[in-house]
Amino acid sequence: MTDHVSGSGLLRAELARRTGCNLETIRYYEKIGMMPDPPRTPAGYRVYDPDHILRLRFILRARELGFSIEEIRGLLDLVDGGDQTCVEVKERTERHLADVRAKIADLRRIEKALSATAARCSGEAVPECAVLETLEGP
Repeated sequence: MTDHVSGSGLLRAELARRTGCNLETIRYYEKIGMMPDPPRTPAGYRVYDPDHILRLRFILRARELGFSIEEIRGLLDLVDGGDQTCVEVKERTERHLADVRAKIADLRRIEKALSATAARCSGEAVPECAVLETLEGP
Protein backbone atom coordinates (compact mmCIF):
# COMPACT_ATOMS: atom_id res chain seq x y z
CA MET A 1 0.00 0.00 0.00
CA THR A 2 1.28 3.48 -0.75
CA ASP A 3 1.11 6.51 1.55
CA HIS A 4 -0.58 8.63 -1.08
CA VAL A 5 -4.13 8.08 -2.26
CA SER A 6 -4.21 9.18 -5.86
CA GLY A 7 -6.40 12.17 -6.57
CA SER A 8 -8.22 12.13 -3.25
CA GLY A 9 -5.71 13.14 -0.59
CA LEU A 10 -3.10 11.76 1.75
CA LEU A 11 -3.07 8.90 4.16
CA ARG A 12 -1.95 9.53 7.73
CA ALA A 13 1.60 8.27 7.14
CA GLU A 14 2.08 10.78 4.32
CA LEU A 15 0.59 13.57 6.46
CA ALA A 16 3.09 12.66 9.17
CA ARG A 17 5.96 12.63 6.68
CA ARG A 18 5.05 15.98 5.14
CA THR A 19 4.65 17.73 8.48
CA GLY A 20 7.33 15.94 10.48
CA CYS A 21 4.70 14.98 13.03
CA ASN A 22 4.58 11.60 14.73
CA LEU A 23 1.65 9.35 13.75
CA GLU A 24 0.60 8.97 17.38
CA THR A 25 0.61 12.74 17.83
CA ILE A 26 -1.72 13.12 14.85
CA ARG A 27 -4.02 10.49 16.39
CA TYR A 28 -3.92 12.39 19.69
CA TYR A 29 -4.83 15.71 18.05
CA GLU A 30 -7.72 13.97 16.30
CA LYS A 31 -8.86 12.32 19.54
CA ILE A 32 -8.97 15.64 21.44
CA GLY A 33 -10.73 17.38 18.55
CA MET A 34 -7.96 19.74 17.43
CA MET A 35 -7.79 18.07 14.03
CA PRO A 36 -11.09 17.65 12.20
CA ASP A 37 -12.11 14.13 11.30
CA PRO A 38 -10.96 13.43 7.77
CA PRO A 39 -13.18 11.61 5.31
CA ARG A 40 -12.50 7.92 4.78
CA THR A 41 -11.95 5.78 1.75
CA PRO A 42 -14.38 2.91 1.07
CA ALA A 43 -11.73 0.68 2.73
CA GLY A 44 -11.88 2.84 5.87
CA TYR A 45 -8.59 4.70 5.51
CA ARG A 46 -8.52 8.31 6.67
CA VAL A 47 -7.77 10.70 3.81
CA TYR A 48 -6.28 14.12 4.57
CA ASP A 49 -6.44 17.19 2.37
CA PRO A 50 -4.33 20.38 2.20
CA ASP A 51 -6.45 22.00 4.95
CA HIS A 52 -5.43 19.21 7.33
CA ILE A 53 -1.78 19.86 6.49
CA LEU A 54 -2.18 23.60 7.18
CA ARG A 55 -4.00 22.98 10.45
CA LEU A 56 -1.46 20.44 11.67
CA ARG A 57 1.41 22.78 10.78
CA PHE A 58 -0.37 25.56 12.71
CA ILE A 59 -0.68 23.31 15.77
CA LEU A 60 2.93 22.14 15.54
CA ARG A 61 4.29 25.66 15.17
CA ALA A 62 2.20 26.88 18.09
CA ARG A 63 3.56 23.99 20.20
CA GLU A 64 7.11 24.95 19.17
CA LEU A 65 6.38 28.44 20.47
CA GLY A 66 5.30 26.96 23.79
CA PHE A 67 1.55 27.49 23.53
CA SER A 68 -0.39 24.98 25.62
CA ILE A 69 -3.00 22.71 24.10
CA GLU A 70 -5.74 24.88 25.60
CA GLU A 71 -4.15 28.07 24.26
CA ILE A 72 -3.91 26.52 20.79
CA ARG A 73 -7.49 25.33 21.06
CA GLY A 74 -8.50 28.93 21.82
CA LEU A 75 -6.61 30.23 18.80
CA LEU A 76 -8.15 27.56 16.59
CA ASP A 77 -11.61 28.45 17.91
CA LEU A 78 -11.01 32.04 16.83
CA VAL A 79 -9.86 30.90 13.38
CA ASP A 80 -12.65 28.34 12.99
CA GLY A 81 -15.26 30.90 14.01
CA GLY A 82 -14.01 33.19 11.27
CA ASP A 83 -14.41 36.21 13.51
CA GLN A 84 -10.90 36.50 14.89
CA THR A 85 -9.35 39.89 15.15
CA CYS A 86 -5.71 40.75 15.41
CA VAL A 87 -6.36 42.38 18.80
CA GLU A 88 -7.70 39.10 20.24
CA VAL A 89 -4.80 37.10 18.91
CA LYS A 90 -2.31 39.69 20.14
CA GLU A 91 -3.83 39.68 23.65
CA ARG A 92 -3.55 35.89 23.82
CA THR A 93 0.00 36.02 22.50
CA GLU A 94 1.01 38.71 25.00
CA ARG A 95 -0.42 36.63 27.89
CA HIS A 96 1.61 33.68 26.65
CA LEU A 97 4.71 35.86 26.31
CA ALA A 98 4.30 37.04 29.91
CA ASP A 99 4.15 33.39 31.03
CA VAL A 100 7.30 32.59 29.01
CA ARG A 101 9.14 35.56 30.54
CA ALA A 102 8.11 34.44 34.04
CA LYS A 103 9.43 30.94 33.32
CA ILE A 104 12.70 32.40 32.04
CA ALA A 105 13.04 34.46 35.23
CA ASP A 106 12.39 31.33 37.31
CA LEU A 107 14.96 29.37 35.33
CA ARG A 108 17.56 32.14 35.79
CA ARG A 109 16.90 32.11 39.55
CA ILE A 110 17.26 28.32 39.62
CA GLU A 111 20.43 28.49 37.53
CA LYS A 112 21.97 31.04 39.92
CA ALA A 113 21.10 28.95 42.98
CA LEU A 114 22.40 25.73 41.43
CA SER A 115 25.58 27.39 40.24
CA ALA A 116 26.29 28.82 43.69
CA THR A 117 25.55 25.46 45.32
CA ALA A 118 27.71 23.52 42.87
CA ALA A 119 30.57 25.99 43.36
CA ARG A 120 30.53 25.23 47.12
CA CYS A 121 30.86 21.50 46.47
CA SER A 122 34.39 20.09 46.62
CA GLY A 123 33.58 17.22 44.29
CA GLU A 124 35.88 15.01 46.28
CA ALA A 125 35.25 11.48 47.54
CA VAL A 126 34.21 12.64 51.03
CA PRO A 127 30.90 12.18 52.86
CA GLU A 128 30.34 15.94 53.31
CA CYS A 129 28.63 17.48 50.29
CA ALA A 130 27.56 21.12 50.00
CA VAL A 131 24.85 20.22 47.51
CA LEU A 132 23.24 17.69 49.85
CA GLU A 133 23.59 20.08 52.79
CA THR A 134 21.81 22.77 50.80
CA LEU A 135 19.01 20.38 49.86
CA GLU A 136 18.63 19.23 53.45
CA GLY A 137 18.78 22.77 54.86
CA PRO A 138 15.90 25.10 55.74
